[in-house]
Amino acid sequence: MSTAGILGTIDRPLTHDPMKQAPMKPSTTEPMSGSAATTDFSHTGVIESRQNRTREMQLQPEALARAHMHERLREADAEREAVRLVAARRMQRRAERASLRARRALAMAVMH
Repeated sequence: MSTAGILGTIDRPLTHDPMKQAPMKPSTTEPMSGSAATTDFSHTGVIESRQNRTREMQLQPEALARAHMHERLREADAEREAVRLVAARRMQRRAERASLRARRALAMAVMH
């Protein structure tokens, strides 16, 4: 099948299949120098660029949701760590008070 007979515009192509679309051809009026502005892109490079752009746009909501979930998980981990730290400090104070009571009890027992 020849791509020369396919009609359509860039915004509304006749087909969405990149293999059936006409390849982008370099301008014949510009001189072919080694500058980046006149670099010749291969047919497959254009197709991959188009597909990647479309794929990236379709995957953006998923990537955003993944980033939000990652942030929520990080926040939850930080919250759990804070709760553990508070509990550990509370137990440490309780142990210190119990140690002081034991010392006092021992001192009282030795004195009497």
